Amino acid sequence: MAKPVPIGTRATVRRVVEFKHTLKYLHDPLPPVLSTPSMIGVMEYACFEAAEEYCEGDEITVGTHINVSHRAPCGVGSIVVAEAVLEKIDGRFHIYKCTAKVGDLLLGEGYVHRAFVSVGRFQQKF
Repeated sequence: MAKPVPIGTRATVRRVVEFKHTLKYLHDPLPPVLSTPSMIGVMEYACFEAAEEYCEGDEITVGTHINVSHRAPCGVGSIVVAEAVLEKIDGRFHIYKCTAKVGDLLLGEGYVHRAFVSVGRFQQKF
């Protein structure tokens, strides 16, 4: 069982936007800007990093709910900085306030919920 995670636990991650992270990569007529799923992926990874030191045994955290807005575009070569801060624990769900920025430009913000799971038990489900 995971060690208790203190409210306020945080992590920051950086990702350079590559072509594979863009809308154009998914569908050629679209512009070469960061896709919403890629932005969310960086936010989720920040949450994962924030919780990692509290995992025990074969535990990891997995996403269970996402509620974020994507407010601004950015292109290939941009450095996206995502921050996750644990704001609340609701039963087994850890709720992180997340932001994604390029410099001072807010790309997106919202909440990501994650839960601790045993990798072994989790994999038995599929």
